Amino acid sequence: MCGRYASTRSPQDLTQLFQVTDWRPEEALAPSWNVAPTDEVYAVLERADRESGEGVARQLRTLRWGLVPSWAKDVKIGARMINARVETVHEKPAFRSAFARRRCLLPADGFYEWDPVEDKASGKVHKKPYFIHPTDGQVMALAGLYEYWRDPDIADEDDPDAWRTTCTIITTEATDAAGRVHPRMPLALTPDHYDTWLDPAHQDTDDLRALLTQPAEGRLQTRAVTTAVNNVRNNGPHLLDEAT
Repeated sequence: MCGRYASTRSPQDLTQLFQVTDWRPEEALAPSWNVAPTDEVYAVLERADRESGEGVARQLRTLRWGLVPSWAKDVKIGARMINARVETVHEKPAFRSAFARRRCLLPADGFYEWDPVEDKASGKVHKKPYFIHPTDGQVMALAGLYEYWRDPDIADEDDPDAWRTTCTIITTEATDAAGRVHPRMPLALTPDHYDTWLDPAHQDTDDLRALLTQPAEGRLQTRAVTTAVNNVRNNGPHLLDEAT
């Protein structure tokens, strides 16, 4: 799974890296070394221009992590839908519509996973955190989906608070260094697949699934970090320091 990651690049950097043409400075987020479910996160997506409703623009948006299906009765369901398995994402009721029409990329510096370790003296098991990131230091473009949810408690549908846009991260079987820590990992796309993945007019699920392949070995590095990352209230670059 992917339950925590780091995202510290500035929106100015992200707009260049992902060739974004539509971004609003008022939506800027602070850098985070401890992105957690239900947080607001950056997402790159393509949709009609927000002002005119015409054309398709590549946008940098802020979405809530934890997908809430359009048919959900309560927004709280999103906390249980932070990940979508690549093996079934195209057929699960919560994800299949978004998979066909509402795909995004979630920029990340790397992600965290926890490895159960037994204390030989006490016999107790504790989880040791690791930070897993690209060896070249480049941004990871995590494959994601997004969805719109209408809050039934707000009568006026033109009220901005009446709608929530949420997202999920697609996961796959872990390979490379990540596989030594946890059996699942977030699925990152390569730049040559960005255009097809983001294109809302591309709705051939077989073609789209073909983009979601496991990464080649040797791309990722893993290092043990301190348990400070376990607390979602902790944040800052010190979370990436190697555990001693």
